[in-house]
Amino acid sequence: MRSRLRRLVLGATALFTAASALPAAAATTGQRAEQHPSRDGMSAVIRYTEYGIPHILAKNYADLGFGTGWAQAADEVCTLADGFVTLRGERSRYFGADAPAGGDLSAARTNLASDLYFRGVRESRTVEKLLAERAPVGPSREVRNMMRGWAAGYNAWLKQKKVTDPACAGASWVRPVTELDVAARGLAIASISGEGRFVETITAARPPAGGTSAAGTQSARTPGAKAVAKAADELWGDPGMGSNAVAFRGDTTANGRGLLLGNPHYPWDGGRRFWQSQQTIPGELNVSGGSLLGTPAISIGFNAHVAWSHTVSTGIPANFHQLTLDPADPTTYLVDGRPERMKKRTVTVAVKDGAPVTRTQWWTRYGPVITSLSSQVSLPWTGKTAYALNDPNAANLRFADTSLGFGKARSTGDVLASLDRHQGIPWVNTIAADRAGHSLYTQSQVLPRITDELAGRCSTELGRTTYPASGIAILDGSRGDCALGSDPGAVVPGIFGPARMPTLKDAPYAENSNGTAWMTNADRPLTGYERIFGTVGTQLGLRTRGAIEDVAAMADRGGLTVADLQRQQFANRVPAGDLAAGDVARACAALPGGTATGSDGKAVDVSAACGVLKAWDRTMDTGSRGALLFDRFWRRLEQAVPPDRLWKVPFSAADPVRTPNTLDTDAPGLSTALADAVAELRGAGIGLDAPLGAHQFVVRDGQRLPVPGGAGRLGVWNVIEPTWDAAAGGYTEVPFGSSHLQAVGWDGSRCPVARTLLTYSQSSNPKSPHFADQTRLFSGEKWVTSRFCEKDILSSPKLKVVRVHEPR
Repeated sequence: MRSRLRRLVLGATALFTAASALPAAAATTGQRAEQHPSRDGMSAVIRYTEYGIPHILAKNYADLGFGTGWAQAADEVCTLADGFVTLRGERSRYFGADAPAGGDLSAARTNLASDLYFRGVRESRTVEKLLAERAPVGPSREVRNMMRGWAAGYNAWLKQKKVTDPACAGASWVRPVTELDVAARGLAIASISGEGRFVETITAARPPAGGTSAAGTQSARTPGAKAVAKAADELWGDPGMGSNAVAFRGDTTANGRGLLLGNPHYPWDGGRRFWQSQQTIPGELNVSGGSLLGTPAISIGFNAHVAWSHTVSTGIPANFHQLTLDPADPTTYLVDGRPERMKKRTVTVAVKDGAPVTRTQWWTRYGPVITSLSSQVSLPWTGKTAYALNDPNAANLRFADTSLGFGKARSTGDVLASLDRHQGIPWVNTIAADRAGHSLYTQSQVLPRITDELAGRCSTELGRTTYPASGIAILDGSRGDCALGSDPGAVVPGIFGPARMPTLKDAPYAENSNGTAWMTNADRPLTGYERIFGTVGTQLGLRTRGAIEDVAAMADRGGLTVADLQRQQFANRVPAGDLAAGDVARACAALPGGTATGSDGKAVDVSAACGVLKAWDRTMDTGSRGALLFDRFWRRLEQAVPPDRLWKVPFSAADPVRTPNTLDTDAPGLSTALADAVAELRGAGIGLDAPLGAHQFVVRDGQRLPVPGGAGRLGVWNVIEPTWDAAAGGYTEVPFGSSHLQAVGWDGSRCPVARTLLTYSQSSNPKSPHFADQTRLFSGEKWVTSRFCEKDILSSPKLKVVRVHEPR
């Protein structure tokens, strides 16, 4: 049986490789294949190995997209279908207008707001216009064919297979899709940190009536800079996306070749999940990694020559323009004294069990009118003033081409060249390493072209405080000389060109944990970039500090291998614990009578906590006793003690990794935080020395799986962010954290040395055999050995071959 299967695979491989050119002629071969697609319809061969990981083999890009769409549908059809309902603006029709929108593709709170926005995008034909642009502004022919193929593969799976996932089995909203739907998903992902954050206010903005502010409920008073900065932190400091990544240069490794560890932090459920695959067009493309659901290209991954990962950046991906309105018409604004009418975008949404809802949105040359930054901070639309949002990623369909360029890269230089040519990365940094021993960090992302000079010259009164404080630019929209302009080499106007991007090449290590580009390497700080990219010389987060301590020590030690990367991923060290747990234990032991007063005024016996904290191993391993107590204490402490009172030794830009330090145990609120944490655990029936894994877990197939890792606020590399529910007895199931892990290096062979792990497993379908298999590995801190080369794929004991094709 095994020999027959092997012959089948070899035959299929030969079918695809027979006409393939050598790598030197690969581009020409690929172009011919795209120009002359098969008349038999699209098809692909999918070889499944352990844990349901598909290795998709195709003759051209359309077929590759076809196999990818098919395989993603097989694992995630309900999640994908739900997302396409969102993109069509049909959530209210199927699920009700007032139901929660889910948050996968925007920050809309209700289905109605989501539908009004996405139907507006669709009816404005934004995606069609971008598809019609020539590359690199629009997608390349290869990416267009991948999107077309992806839609055909998804549709073929729907037609030929039965949906078994109870989340959508038999649902009328599971429908075929088009290339336009696939492109719209890519656009939504690109703009999720810009317009996607403001869906509620875009769809709710109304011109003032009778001289009052918008909607008649908001104060016309200009918000304060501190309130705006806080709202910005809530918007762009959102823990809903994050990551760590580090690249090591060859002279720090055992064999002189580069190493890369990627650890993105993403939701474990819904449309922001990663999905694993290998994509191969012989002689043209061979890349393995994780894709964001509904996208045809590998987002984070590696090939035989280079590996890369992404981390959410500190760049502010949007800006605001304050409009001066025509006194006679609040829907007309002035630019250099000349009136311009706002464009009305009237959208009608079908509603389940109700009448259709029609609303009007208002758009300007800068973007949509908005009336708030958050529920607490309004930007009122009055008879004199309104605010418009500018998001350059709302016209960015270049992410897939940038990623495809990574997949074809043979070096970190090629990775940087793809970033420079396509400029499609919306809200992340890129970290890469290659087999020649090079390392790379770059914050090459699409940002509004807000220079410090422009902000200084054109900021409004509010903007003059918000820009230096938070990177949020609020420009005077009444002046034509305040336009964003264009940089040399920029793909489109209004964004930065490649020369402006903070970039570090060939450092011994290049690390980012969602901090500023400044401290990518403590010995080679980056400076000189514009404020909108991030800060220089400011205090680092504990996760960045802990990561730099760890990776700098690794680089200094040298002789690194992939195994060292694996150990770093699961070290689960708690920098906050190293800095503070001993001091807390001593302060606890010194409390008179072993009691402290909680925030409710009640005395709490905390004496047992002193020994638990002293004995704690300072990790967030599943067996760590005291980890949960410190976790709950630290959260309370940060709420009770102002940041400037937390440490005795303040932050110093001259020593950013080691300062601030030395916990101020005399700070008001410390003993209260300890009392509250002890009372909280006891109230939930949890022992102070309970092992972490007994209360940080997921349930899969009826089995409770302990989950290692801890909160980013504690400085833990392996981020896990559970949700506390005291009424339910503590932490509920883990909804967010480490996702598609990869530790990649190279040896003397043609095959990369790679270990991967998809923490939440490949499929959301509880009936799938790959619903929980990798989650069990994650629980045990184990990895998957990647099968990249043909010999490794063919030798898999779980090998399953499927030839997929369009229905005839």
